[in-house]
Amino acid sequence: MHVISYKAIREYKGARPEAAAALDNWYRVVSRAKWDNFTDVRQVFGSADWAKPFVIFNIGGNKFRLIAEVNFHSQTLFIRHILNHEEYVEGKWKKS
Repeated sequence: MHVISYKAIREYKGARPEAAAALDNWYRVVSRAKWDNFTDVRQVFGSADWAKPFVIFNIGGNKFRLIAEVNFHSQTLFIRHILNHEEYVEGKWKKS
């Protein structure tokens, strides 16, 4: 899976260093993955959710959420938002 863009992860790690290890681990796993559908995602990330058109990943023991659009055909994952739990609950990400 080609992750677009690592820059979002790098910037979030700079702002929230406590998320760094969990985001690095997520990136390592996803960049090696080949998923054909959401079921494949759930086999690797059992807590992932689908909120069309987004796949929502719980990161760092549910402390953070990474919201992405996944194109299974082209094997690309577009990071749209990285949020802490409170920001995610507020739901502002749904409007963008």
